[in-house]
Amino acid sequence: MQLRHLATGAAVLALTASLSSCGFDYATERDYTPGSGANNREGTVDVLSAVVVSAEEGSGTFIASLSNNDASDEQSFTGVSGGQDATVTAADFDPVAIAPGGLVNLADPAADVVLQGDFTAGDFVPLVIDFGNGDRVSMDVPVVPDDFGYWAGMDASGSVATTDTDTEADAS
Repeated sequence: MQLRHLATGAAVLALTASLSSCGFDYATERDYTPGSGANNREGTVDVLSAVVVSAEEGSGTFIASLSNNDASDEQSFTGVSGGQDATVTAADFDPVAIAPGGLVNLADPAADVVLQGDFTAGDFVPLVIDFGNGDRVSMDVPVVPDDFGYWAGMDASGSVATTDTDTEADAS
């Protein structure tokens, strides 16, 4: 009888040691959000699930969710441009206000942040995202096709009129 208790105790001890050996600061303890977009949580505003939705090579629409971590002050998304020597430019758009502690999804309602540059679906584009408080966030953002799944129909680059400067440059 004592032998059975001793064997059971030894088995429990062996299982306990192997199950409790995860330690600290392993992947099971870190944020992980599976998805096709890029995330950046370094600034006052978190940039979540950022993608460029592209229907054709060289143009697309920047889409992300912006979460304001400041519970007392409104923040604003003011610009996006190419980072690390990327030739990406954004068409003019109105700054997007983000309420204190709030979340804004640039896809709903559509903010139509249109980008042009040297990219196509499947690429990663280095972008710099600017906020009204002076924060700048750099991240590599995936370019996803406009004709697939959740992102289907979200590229507004064909519906945004070019500026007079773009039209003059195209005419010459």
